[in-house]
Amino acid sequence: MSPSQIIVLATPVFLLLIAIELAVGWRRQRNTYRLADAVSSISLGMLSQTSAAFTHLLRIGIYTALFEHVALWRNDAFWTSLPGWLLALLFYDFCYYWLHRMGHESAVLWAAHAVHHQSQDYNLSTALRQTSSGALLGWVFYVPMALAGVPPLVFGVVALIDLLYQFWVHTEQVGKLGWFDRWFCSPSNHRVHHAVNDAYLDKNYGGILILWDRLFGTFKDEDDHEKCVYGTRGLLNSWDPLWANAQVYAGLAHDSWHARHWADKLKVWTKPPGWRPADVAERFPKPAFSMAQMQIFQPPMSRAVQWFALVQFAVLLTGVGAFLWQADTAPLAHNAIWFAVLLVGQWALGAVMQGRIGMLMALMLQSAALATATSALGFTEWHWLFKPLTMVFALVLVAASAYSTSARGLFDSKTWLLLAAALAGSLAGDVFLMFQGFFIPGLVSFLVAHLFYVALFKNGQAWFPHLGAVAATLGIGVGMYAFLWTGGLPPALRVPVAAYVLVIALMAAQAMGRATVLRSGPALRVALGAGCFMLSDSLLATDRFVTPLPWAPVWVLSTYYAAQVLIVSGWLAREAPNKAVAGTRGFPARGAKQFSTKSGSSALL
Repeated sequence: MSPSQIIVLATPVFLLLIAIELAVGWRRQRNTYRLADAVSSISLGMLSQTSAAFTHLLRIGIYTALFEHVALWRNDAFWTSLPGWLLALLFYDFCYYWLHRMGHESAVLWAAHAVHHQSQDYNLSTALRQTSSGALLGWVFYVPMALAGVPPLVFGVVALIDLLYQFWVHTEQVGKLGWFDRWFCSPSNHRVHHAVNDAYLDKNYGGILILWDRLFGTFKDEDDHEKCVYGTRGLLNSWDPLWANAQVYAGLAHDSWHARHWADKLKVWTKPPGWRPADVAERFPKPAFSMAQMQIFQPPMSRAVQWFALVQFAVLLTGVGAFLWQADTAPLAHNAIWFAVLLVGQWALGAVMQGRIGMLMALMLQSAALATATSALGFTEWHWLFKPLTMVFALVLVAASAYSTSARGLFDSKTWLLLAAALAGSLAGDVFLMFQGFFIPGLVSFLVAHLFYVALFKNGQAWFPHLGAVAATLGIGVGMYAFLWTGGLPPALRVPVAAYVLVIALMAAQAMGRATVLRSGPALRVALGAGCFMLSDSLLATDRFVTPLPWAPVWVLSTYYAAQVLIVSGWLAREAPNKAVAGTRGFPARGAKQFSTKSGSSALL
């Protein structure tokens, strides 16, 4: 049984213990859970485990190579005996202490580890909140075990034991434990570790044993008179799993890029978190940390959004479990495709909880990801479901947005009918192209859809306001048509395809010209969507008429759905800038300007 499968089997136990902790907290009137935070933490744990399907080979592969070629002492019989197992666990915990400590004392390592500390709550769900990039450098700290000849199997088992032990210490429902606190990592000791209080900062790194902290001067006892405040000193303020993993890296990259001296560009990554070159600090000042800024991040969630989040969480958890169960034996490409589907689902869920998108847009994104994956992997019946369903979600989203707009007395029937017609034409084209022998009807359907898009983008604007965009799109279109002609385009399709290429080029030119006039984010989003349409159709035509492309459904459908999502979201943001479709409900999208790290160390729409 693989480590991933063990995690799958352990997950119901984790969830049961979380439920027990939640019940105990409610009974004691000391609840430590918030729905969005808990879902976000567990989602980051799911992302960590699914990404490990690709990084596991790095960690174990390097360890195994070192063990096989440079081990100084080989005695498998000893290491698989009871004393050997206990010594290996002790050895691993010692190495983990230094990895954990350096994760707080080196900026690049903190960039990975910070994910685990970002939650402002402290409960068992926090234990599952893990980084997806820790394996990139973390393996270095376990090299001594390979040199000592600890077999890879023993290393993997004790690593899992050390990890599982640390689950239960993430709770506020267990107080001090007397003598146990003096020797082992306990809930009290680990609460100190997660706190940002000056007195507690960067203390108690031990995994199983707190003895290491006492030996190396990093131990701090929990003070009954100073309550722990959790989170990081550079507040995340987001439920976005991608931004959670990228936040600190982005801040380091920003400072490294703007540093004038090459030495400082390197030091940004190696110095303790919070260190900044003097010239960067002067040009991009940040306020000093104060406990007063530790405000709880909690965007409001309607009851509908809460239920949506719970259902989505259950579905995603099931999907992650299925992924992990077969990940070690599945082809890499298959794992990559399903990983992308799960990632889209997790991102969409976080965006809904934060109010950046609505539930219908989330369903459209998730259905698009599933349509792409099922086509690429040959799940034909499921593809027949999700491909048309994606555009159905888009149409319902547009209808709901139109209704909302009309209720505010801002209804423009022409605009909404043009957008709906373009989506309906796309839906018809999707259905036709799913069946053999219906290429021409599909082509005509999309041709009509693009004509409606042209009319939509023309609404309120001049025809083709940017001649450079016209020249560029027509030039690309002519080049693509020549490529298809010489590559084997059937004579019977030369005229229809020529007409299609002309229309889609003009559609893209109108969208790009509109963006140059309006100079707004939504208009740019629409223009990018039009560009994605051209790319998708080019890939489709190349695959069909010139040469088969490897994993063609992935590239064709992903760019196609990117086009539809960008156009729909961009247009709805234009029509209703204060709604969730615009992603602006008054909450920071991701805390993008809050790059500080630990210093010193919903509507349907």
